[in-house]
Amino acid sequence: MVNFGKRLMADQLEEWREYYINYKMMKKKVKQYVQQTQTGGKNREQVLKEFSRVLDDQIEKIVLFLLQQQGHLASRIKNLGEQRAALMEQSDLSQICQLREAYREVGYDLVKLLKFLDMNATGIRKILKKFDKRFGYKFTDYYVSTRANHPYSQLQQIFKQVGVVAVVGALSRNLAYLQDHRGSFSSIYDHPSITFKDPVIEQINHSVQKLTHSTNFLQFLGQHALIVPGDMQSGSDLVDDQSYNFLSLLLNLVNTFLYMVNTYIIVPTADDYSVSLGAAATVCGVIIGSMAVAQIFSSVYFSAWSNKSYFRPLVFSSIMLFLGNLLYALAYDLNSLTVLIVGRLMCGLGSARAVNRRYISDCVPLKTRLQASAGFVSASALGMACGPALAGLLQTELRIYGLTFNQNTLPGWVMCLAWLAYLFWLWISFKEPGHIATDNSVNTQSSDSAQQVRGNLEDGLGQPLLLDSKERHDEEGEDNDDNEEDPEESHKPATSLAAAYRLLTPSVKVQLLIYFMLKFAMEILLSESSVVTTFYFNWTTSTVAIFLAVLGLTVLPVNVIVGSYVTNLFQDRQILVASEIMVLIGIVMSFCFTPQYSVPQYVTSALITFVFSEVLEGVNLSLLSRVMSSRLSRGTYNGGLLSTEAGTLARVAADMTITAAGYLGQSRLLNATLVPSLVICVASIVATFCTYNSLY
Repeated sequence: MVNFGKRLMADQLEEWREYYINYKMMKKKVKQYVQQTQTGGKNREQVLKEFSRVLDDQIEKIVLFLLQQQGHLASRIKNLGEQRAALMEQSDLSQICQLREAYREVGYDLVKLLKFLDMNATGIRKILKKFDKRFGYKFTDYYVSTRANHPYSQLQQIFKQVGVVAVVGALSRNLAYLQDHRGSFSSIYDHPSITFKDPVIEQINHSVQKLTHSTNFLQFLGQHALIVPGDMQSGSDLVDDQSYNFLSLLLNLVNTFLYMVNTYIIVPTADDYSVSLGAAATVCGVIIGSMAVAQIFSSVYFSAWSNKSYFRPLVFSSIMLFLGNLLYALAYDLNSLTVLIVGRLMCGLGSARAVNRRYISDCVPLKTRLQASAGFVSASALGMACGPALAGLLQTELRIYGLTFNQNTLPGWVMCLAWLAYLFWLWISFKEPGHIATDNSVNTQSSDSAQQVRGNLEDGLGQPLLLDSKERHDEEGEDNDDNEEDPEESHKPATSLAAAYRLLTPSVKVQLLIYFMLKFAMEILLSESSVVTTFYFNWTTSTVAIFLAVLGLTVLPVNVIVGSYVTNLFQDRQILVASEIMVLIGIVMSFCFTPQYSVPQYVTSALITFVFSEVLEGVNLSLLSRVMSSRLSRGTYNGGLLSTEAGTLARVAADMTITAAGYLGQSRLLNATLVPSLVICVASIVATFCTYNSLY
């Protein structure tokens, strides 16, 4: 892994070298300030003011150079505009093509300027983070809050570029005009919904999105999977188009879809099933939550297993889910609640979502990873919607060879057949990724040194080649940016959940708390929906199924709106706070304050809670990927596993809360389960404000 200090030096443009942030000098300043405060040479207030001035000077240097370069670009566009006006009268096609290329040259120079800006913005973020870590003081909170919102803010010039938008607009308009050399009177302003397509404009827009964190639908959807390309080389960079197998990716996504269907297909009928076995309706919380309990453990061993293989974990997952659903279906005729819960536990032990996520991050080429990540989230969302919808259709009542087929058992039988068919398809069509096969062969037989260099991928994860001892020593010298740990451990992935937890900063912990909160609120809403609606509104199983299916179907359209528009207008942290507040409003609206609890109140509050929880999830995971240590981007105990564990624990806690609240009676169930949601939501909002500026 190449640290930022070395990358900054390597990627600098020689002619602009003096205008980049002096990152090495600022790191030395931080070290000096730590020593001076420890010896009593300076107090914290002095250090705060001095370092602020140093950083102000660095930012001013960058901004003034940026304005100067924008002026040069604007002058070139003005001169080209005069040439364009003269050429349009002559209609000389060859010269028009030359002029178009001249405009593109301006565009490529703008891309260089944006890369310069991005490198400096990253340097500012890292030096703020380093100061906080080394000095033990919330400098970032002070600096960002005092500079970002000031009317003369130069910090905003770094992260939000109005001037760049004007240059892009001029380039787009002129390139579009030159595209039609006949001199059409039409312009890009006549068709605002149509985006002008040109390679250089697309590069510029991509650079602007990266700098400002603005996004689009695919990016926003992909963020839900917490599969985000980092700065360092990843496993998918080692995967070429020839070794990548689309059918294997499709099988991976089908596994995700079927698992989500399996999770939610029992929700509309779990209460009725528990009653038929002699238990209380609220035991549905235990039935639904059993799958999540087992998933806490399966996520870890599946994540570790995917270091060595993807095919075998998926086969094991399919077998466990087949057997689990078989037990779930047979529990009715065996009249055994124990068999029912064991079946759900086995289904949870077959949860291969860690494998699904890792396959995309390690085995899909970088250029298609974004679409694959979006496909992962779409498959999950469709599975969540299809599960209850399918349950609503399974209203048959018959017996065949002593086996009962009704609304309670049919979800188990249907999923049995689905997993059996999937297992057959998997067996004949899935191909183990090439780098996994290479690693396995290297592990089982000796090879010469050249083969070891090619095959020495860390733990078989398809991670960057390990540095030799001399390079690692250099990496841990003065230019080491991100770690203050033992040199032998500073670049290794976490080797346990405890080690991963020690890498969590306050910002990361808050984001995981938010993830826990939104999953808890959603699970309470979904799992108790059948019991609550039956008690208050006498809804049938079909009605509950339709309601849950409609909730699930809101996921994709909501993400289209947020990913295509909202994230381009507001910062992620602003959307985060607004979504948390809306989830809080939805929870408060869900409380039963009067004896007459109405359907409109319940449906409206459920929609608000569910929709804004979905919005919150995408933004939350986007921020989580940015504030999380790079050591958590790889290995078994990675950021994806941590978020999965946080969400799974939330689901377990929510389902257990439903069952525990059932002892108070169904009339008090709703309010009793909403109180924990309310408390956790308020706590997450308070925690967000405490770390708000560190999310900059």
